[in-house]
Amino acid sequence: MNTILWIAQSLLAAMFTSGGLLKIFVPKEKMIAKQPFVQDYSSIQIRLIGLAEILGAIGIIVPFATGIMPILTPIAAMGLCTIMILAIRIHVQTKETAKVVIIVAMVIITSFIAYARFNSL
Repeated sequence: MNTILWIAQSLLAAMFTSGGLLKIFVPKEKMIAKQPFVQDYSSIQIRLIGLAEILGAIGIIVPFATGIMPILTPIAAMGLCTIMILAIRIHVQTKETAKVVIIVAMVIITSFIAYARFNSL
């Protein structure tokens, strides 16, 4: 079970890191073509979402891996789950249903990580 959790955590961390870096470093104007939801938000809001995603990605790996405050791993997973639940609402409003399916899968996996890591403390 521990191996499955580490694989899931690593994949999610990679996904959230790449998405966060995209939101931080790519100008809003270039993102509109592939992510139409960004036109409803300021550049600062988009960058803050990206920063939250990167910090969450760090949080689901580092604390549990180092043994330093491992309680932060399930808390980070719950934070990422919250971000994804809010993303579902945004993508439904912009009629991006294909992305909603992926996001729901991420919510399920992230919730599983939060639950399993909290119970393993």
